[in-house]
Amino acid sequence: MNEAHKKDKVRLDKWLWATRFFKTRPLATEAIIGGKVHVNGQRAKPGKILCIGDKLSIRRGRNLYAVIVRGLASRRGPASQASLLYEETEESHRNRTEIAEQQRACGALYAQQKGRPNTRNRRTIIRYLRRRG
Repeated sequence: MNEAHKKDKVRLDKWLWATRFFKTRPLATEAIIGGKVHVNGQRAKPGKILCIGDKLSIRRGRNLYAVIVRGLASRRGPASQASLLYEETEESHRNRTEIAEQQRACGALYAQQKGRPNTRNRRTIIRYLRRRG
């Protein structure tokens, strides 16, 4: 196999690691095996060879990324270069920002106090519990 032909082939797990979707290759492999990564609408294996123009859906926690492969790389580089290897769809970006806003709103509503309650908070809790019966 000549050198030019090798450059055109990149494994899915290596590409996900190089584009910084996952911190390590084992984490990328685990996500692929777990069914959290789809290539062109189908489940893939870690050794799947990517091509430019492939459509990937990547689930990380609550976020679902829908990206199109724009470049191939098997080495991890700076984040600025990694972001040039893919293009996120408009709908995917919009959905992720909506989820982030919802999480921020919920976080403000349910802000929890760290550690033990002070005297005032403890008395408020006791009053509340007595009212409930």
